[in-house]
Amino acid sequence: MAEEAILRFDQVSFEYVHKKPILDEASFVVRKGAKITLMGQNGAGKSTIFGLIKGELQPKHGQVSVTAGATIGAARQMIAQEHLGLTIEDYFATAFDVVPGNLKSRISKVLEAVNLDIPLDRIVGQASGGQQSRLLLAYSLIQDPDILLLDEPTNNLDRQGIDHLVTFLIMYDKTVIVISHDADFLNCFTEGVIYLDIFTHQTELYVGDYYSVVAEIQKRIEREVMQNAQLEKKIQDRKEKVNFFANKGGKMRKLAQKMREETAELEENKVDVRREDKTIRRFEIPAQENIKGDIVNLRKVMVIKNQQPVWCNIDKSLGRQSRLLVTGPNGIGKSNLLRSLVNKSTADNTIAPQVTIGYYSQDFSALDFQQTVIDSLRSILAEGINEQEMRSTAAGFFITGDLMERHIGQLSEGQKGLLSFARLVLMKPGLLILDEPTNHINFRHIPIIAEAINNYQGAIIMVSHMADFVKDIEFSDQLNLGNLLA
Repeated sequence: MAEEAILRFDQVSFEYVHKKPILDEASFVVRKGAKITLMGQNGAGKSTIFGLIKGELQPKHGQVSVTAGATIGAARQMIAQEHLGLTIEDYFATAFDVVPGNLKSRISKVLEAVNLDIPLDRIVGQASGGQQSRLLLAYSLIQDPDILLLDEPTNNLDRQGIDHLVTFLIMYDKTVIVISHDADFLNCFTEGVIYLDIFTHQTELYVGDYYSVVAEIQKRIEREVMQNAQLEKKIQDRKEKVNFFANKGGKMRKLAQKMREETAELEENKVDVRREDKTIRRFEIPAQENIKGDIVNLRKVMVIKNQQPVWCNIDKSLGRQSRLLVTGPNGIGKSNLLRSLVNKSTADNTIAPQVTIGYYSQDFSALDFQQTVIDSLRSILAEGINEQEMRSTAAGFFITGDLMERHIGQLSEGQKGLLSFARLVLMKPGLLILDEPTNHINFRHIPIIAEAINNYQGAIIMVSHMADFVKDIEFSDQLNLGNLLA
């Protein structure tokens, strides 16, 4: 007997701006206990669907139905800015209208479920990126939801963290809907895919593992392209005959009219073929000129061992075209090292004073969320770049039109990532400090970003857990923080 439905979208339409639909009569059903991937291009409306499920958004038309009494838990892509200053215990308390007396016990259980050992008095903002990703998942679990919504849950997780998450999701006996660009991760547990078409604004439900569904969609696209090509040939042939008969008069003119109507019907039968995501334009990050000697000197690094900081001596110097990859497990201190360099908070580690630093932060802390996009771009322009060049650069990262006037806090995480790369191009840095620069980025853009970083002529310090991305960049040195404790 088939499982009962726990979630239903019935001809749901939604728009943020009048006459610019995000969803147009979208319909699908999710069965209790299903593991579903929500798939679609950037801007197609995946996060909007999550908002509708949670009741934060209301449809313009149609109905979103959740089984009576079913609870919903959602793991965001990033911890909210207002929660970063809380202790971990206080952070979990915000999940409840009335804080339960057994809160610590509940926290202990969900932290164990996500394989995270961390003191409850630790400030959330002091946790590493990987630890914050696990906190987000634990936060969504603390109310034991019947429907679990996960938005890019593998961001910042190392291989061990991803493997643990996969095991957890396979064993989780309730409904899970996931948004992710990590195809290998999705294929491990997905039983079906809801495909959201950015052009028709409708949804289609496919059954099968992720790779099988992607292959099925690709075959369908190929069939639709072939069908359209055959129809186009017929249409062109009919049009030529219509033009010929229309000039003959009498019965021939009537035949031409009939053929014109048949041609119009053929035009209507052409299929709206899905167009793949456009990729960002290939780009170059210009390096700051006239820098000589050492750009960065690293003499000490703080490594976290058993929740305690341990200072380790190192001796690394980076000049122009030096590239250092910082590695180690989640929570060992990689992001802390990068932040301390940007903030110049450690006297033992120095950056030459004349060097412009281009910083990509995994939590986008380098961006002012209250600024408009255009003011953010103007604020970092290197000498010699005018307004027209600035707008052209931004357009290459899909930052155009009304996006320019939006506050950065209103952008999606993917748009914040692309804005961060546009800023790096415009500031002409002498040093790139990159903390998980592929987080939130559409996988189609990643080879272009890797090429730009690999061609950059300044110094680079980078943290990344994406092996396929790292292998496309030639590093001159590596700093494994785990090895410093050996």
